[in-house]
Amino acid sequence: MKPLALTGRILFSLIFILAATTHFDPKTVAYAAAQGVPLAKLAVPASGILAALGGLSIAFGYRARWGAAAIVAFLVPVTLTLHNFWAMTDPMMAQLQMAMFMKNLALIGGALFIAYAGAGPLSLDARARRAPLGSPAGAIA
Repeated sequence: MKPLALTGRILFSLIFILAATTHFDPKTVAYAAAQGVPLAKLAVPASGILAALGGLSIAFGYRARWGAAAIVAFLVPVTLTLHNFWAMTDPMMAQLQMAMFMKNLALIGGALFIAYAGAGPLSLDARARRAPLGSPAGAIA
């Protein structure tokens, strides 16, 4: 059963790791600016870095609780700003944005659970807890 936590962490984090590169695309920055994101030229790449670091932290199980907090910090403003389905006049766009909003709520829930429960047994965090004090592996934490 131990591989389930590892598999879950990796699958959960992939969306953040893979999507982070798009935050450096001028089209993504332009879209965010058009949606009213303040300082989009800075905020969008910074959010990409936050998402990538949080995703990598969770995937490797290295300070996964902090990584999960980073994911929540990334998702909350993105969800409220870019997926505001309640402000859409086109019914199809409203439905699409509501689906994206709900997906992000589920991701926030998953990140909150990782922040609560930690990375699990097959992680760098768990390895650091098992290592005797003074050993090189103990330096991870």
